[in-house]
Amino acid sequence: MSVTIGRTTQHLGYALSQRRRKKIEEPFGWAKTVGGMAQTVHRGLDRVRAQFTMTMAACNLARLPKLLAA
Repeated sequence: MSVTIGRTTQHLGYALSQRRRKKIEEPFGWAKTVGGMAQTVHRGLDRVRAQFTMTMAACNLARLPKLLAA
């Protein structure tokens, strides 16, 4: 039996988790809205995998100027 200490959102671990989550979920959101991955036009695992790889590479290239400026 665990003891609850206040609200979850007030814990340091939750704040860290949210920052990590944002870094992970942002590229997937970009892939769905900008990269066309919301509904793929390809059939077959190999083709969809190739489209996903190219989309995520494009996402990284789009992020590159911001990363280099920091």
